[in-house]
Amino acid sequence: MTTPELWADSLVSAGERIARGEISSCALTEAMLERIERYDARLKSYVALAPETALRAAAKADEDMRSGRWRGPLHGVPLAVKDAFYTLDIKTGLGGSIYDDWRPPFESTATRRLRDAGAVLLGKLKLTEGVYADHHPTVEPPINPFNAQHWTGTSSSGSGVAVAAGLCYGSLATDTGGSIRLPSSCCGVVGVKPTWGRVSRRGVFPLAESLDHVGPIARTAADAAALLGAIAGPDPADPTAAPCPVPDYLAEIEGGLEGVTIGVDRRLLRERASDEVQASIDAVEAIASRLGARFVDAVFPPIDLILRGWAVQCAVEAAYAHRDTYPSRKADYGARLAALLDRGRACSGLDLAAALKDRREFAGHVALMFEEIDLLLVPGLPVAGPSLAYMASLGEDPAAILAIGPFTAPFDVCGYPTITFPCGVTSARVPIGCQFAGKPFAESLLFRAAHAYQGATEWHLRRPEL
Repeated sequence: MTTPELWADSLVSAGERIARGEISSCALTEAMLERIERYDARLKSYVALAPETALRAAAKADEDMRSGRWRGPLHGVPLAVKDAFYTLDIKTGLGGSIYDDWRPPFESTATRRLRDAGAVLLGKLKLTEGVYADHHPTVEPPINPFNAQHWTGTSSSGSGVAVAAGLCYGSLATDTGGSIRLPSSCCGVVGVKPTWGRVSRRGVFPLAESLDHVGPIARTAADAAALLGAIAGPDPADPTAAPCPVPDYLAEIEGGLEGVTIGVDRRLLRERASDEVQASIDAVEAIASRLGARFVDAVFPPIDLILRGWAVQCAVEAAYAHRDTYPSRKADYGARLAALLDRGRACSGLDLAAALKDRREFAGHVALMFEEIDLLLVPGLPVAGPSLAYMASLGEDPAAILAIGPFTAPFDVCGYPTITFPCGVTSARVPIGCQFAGKPFAESLLFRAAHAYQGATEWHLRRPEL
């Protein structure tokens, strides 16, 4: 493989090439840094690049390889992480001007585990201010590499863009209402929102802690499996991290779809999804059926109440997360995040109690639905490849914004895992994404299902022309 083609490789394949000695981690890292220098001035996905740190890590990876100390599929592979993760040797800005001179007191568990797995961290990727809806007024938003007039998703916008454009082989991101899965859908990559607690949140700046999830964005289901396998698991420093053991997701990925029961709520699709999105779901169903899956009608619980409750909980918990700097430093905040924090501070205890009641009942209904199915197939977005103009038309009202997340936010509320993967393309040549959702801690099945689909299709191989 020649250097110009290296960027298009999958994470797993790149790791195998390093392990076989076909290319060094240093050479791969240098090639990736050169690509970032060439294209990211236009795409604007990175907020902090750390070439010296990356090259030192790559040299260490090469030394370990020569000594026979192979650490696994991430060893020597250049990655990047959303700037919500605390890193001691790479600037952590958290998407706003308040933290320009801030230094985190410790490394996040997730990034430490990436380093322990031998990964090379290239830098930090842009996120929206406070991990919410808009970039800070001083930040230039990332550009969709497939079409600059189309949305990149939120809030892990930099992660989606960098992975799609070949500016890293994978990324870590966070998801509170869809922030892993929306960029993945918009940018044609794979995003995994694991079960709540599957990955430690220690050292990850919160939006709303009871809704926040940590997971990977990558190019293939196998790549995402390798990333999640490295970062998942219990953490003594985070009592909310689930104590259950972590499967070898990558080793179990070839199980296929034979005999898997997949539910589809066709009423929900008719009510919430465009014709183009519904057609993409029909196409996924046809392919998965040929691969041995059995499709049945499912009834997803009503989502209007839960979406409104999500908005209440997100606002209240965000206000708590920012209590040390808001409203004391309100002038340093962008308008969208400030409005969220004001709403959170104004919510009553009764508002929050109602949201929590609805959340518990919703989770119970979801559990009952999954007694009859193994997976649920839903779109990534209700509109295929939304344009920037369409997003601007939604305005700033939280109810309007949630119009973009009816297929993502409910799974943050109940904490069930999902995997998003590309399944088509719009007339504007922008990717379309869909999701498989599964039962708690059923990530292995999600990887199997998406990997089987990708074995029968080529949407995940599509790359932007830069």
